[in-house]
Amino acid sequence: MGYIHRGMERKFIHMSSFFKVVLVTGARQVGKTTMLRHLAEGEGRSYVTLDNAAARELAKADPVLFFQTYKPPIIIDEVQYAPELFGQIKLICDESDETGLFWLTGSQKFEMMKNVSETLAGRVCILELHSFSKNESEGVVFDNELDFSLPCLQARYARAPKTDAVSVFEYIWQGGMPQVFRADAEQRHEYYSSYANTYIMRDVAELGGVRDVLSFRRFLAACAALVSEQINYKTLAEAAEISQPTAKAWLRLLEGLGIIYLLRPYANNALKRLAKTPKLYFCDTGLAVHLSMWPTPETLMSGPAAGHYFENFVVMELLKNYAWSQEGASLAYYRDSNAKEVDIFVERGNFIHPLEIKKAASPSRREVKKFDVLGKASMEQGCGGVICMCEDVVPIDAKNCFIPCTLI
Repeated sequence: MGYIHRGMERKFIHMSSFFKVVLVTGARQVGKTTMLRHLAEGEGRSYVTLDNAAARELAKADPVLFFQTYKPPIIIDEVQYAPELFGQIKLICDESDETGLFWLTGSQKFEMMKNVSETLAGRVCILELHSFSKNESEGVVFDNELDFSLPCLQARYARAPKTDAVSVFEYIWQGGMPQVFRADAEQRHEYYSSYANTYIMRDVAELGGVRDVLSFRRFLAACAALVSEQINYKTLAEAAEISQPTAKAWLRLLEGLGIIYLLRPYANNALKRLAKTPKLYFCDTGLAVHLSMWPTPETLMSGPAAGHYFENFVVMELLKNYAWSQEGASLAYYRDSNAKEVDIFVERGNFIHPLEIKKAASPSRREVKKFDVLGKASMEQGCGGVICMCEDVVPIDAKNCFIPCTLI
C-alpha cells in the first residue's frame, strides 16, 4: 500500500513557510513521522528519533553537540524525551532568518506543551494530527471550508461517496490507524492489543508514574464503555477500583497522550445553569471498539452502543476537519439544567453552528427545534442541521439541513 495523503499536509507546509519551528503532536502511530518524511523527500532534511537511546542521551547531555551532529533543517521525532533541546533550538532560531528549520513530532502533550510554549514562544506553530479520517482513508478531498451552508454541502456532495451505513460502521469498527488498513480481523485485534499493552502502558508509566497496570487497563475499558457520555468520575473510579482524584488524573493523562478527547460544555456568562462536565470520546474509534470487545462491524452496528459510537465518529471527523482547515473552529456541547441538549456547537468566526447527531437515515425535522436556545441567549446563529445517515443534502429550513455524515 502506497502513501495516503493527509488533510494536514497543506496547512503544515504553509506554517513551515512562516514559522521556524513546526511541532506536530498526536497519539503514537497516527502517521506523524510518515507525513513529515514524505513532505521532506528530496529536501536533504536530516532525521533523528529520540526513541533511539543513544540519540536521546546525547540530546539530554549535550544539546550543542547534538545539533553539530544532526544539523538543521531537521526532523526530530518524539522530541518530548529531551526538553533540554528547546533552549538550543531557540538560540539557533534567533541566529537564523530561515523558516522551517525544525520539524518536530511529539506524543505526550502536556509537559511538552509547557516546555515549548515557555521556550519557543513566537517561533513555533503547534499542529495536532489524528488517525485517518474516513474521507482521508478513501482519498476524498474537499476544496471548500465546512460552514454547513446549503451551497457548501452541495459542493461537497458532488465529491463524496454516497452515505452507506455498512461502510461507516466498518470504518468505526476498524479505526483510522494507518497499520490497520491492510490488516484482517485477527491482525487488527493483535495490533490494538499490542497498542494498548505496549505504547499506552509504557507512556502512562513514564509520563504519569502509573504502576498499577491492571487497574489502568480496567480504567481504559471503562472509558471505552462510556463513549459519547458525560464523564462520571464515580463510575470510572469504581470500575477500576481507584479513587475519584486518581480517575481524574488518569483521564488527563489519556487526553495528553491523544487517546481520548474531552468535549467541553459550552460556557457563556449570559447563560446560567449550564452543564460543567465534559463528554468523553476516543480519538480512534477502532481502539474503543477493541477495548469494548465488539467482534464485528455488524454486531457493533446492531448493538445498543451503535448510536454512541456513531456520535464519537462524527465528533472526531469534525475535529479532524477543523484541525487542518484555514479557519479553525472550537467545538463544545450544550446542556442546561432543564436537560435541553444540543450535541455540538461549532464556534467559527462570530457564528455558532448548532448540530444534532443521529444514526438514523431519516431523523425527525423537529430535532432543529432545540436550536432555539441560541436565540434566547442572543448568540449569532450560523447554518447547522442534523448529521445523519441520509444519502442526500435535504434543507429543513433557511438555516438547517439534513447532512450526510460523509460530508464532514
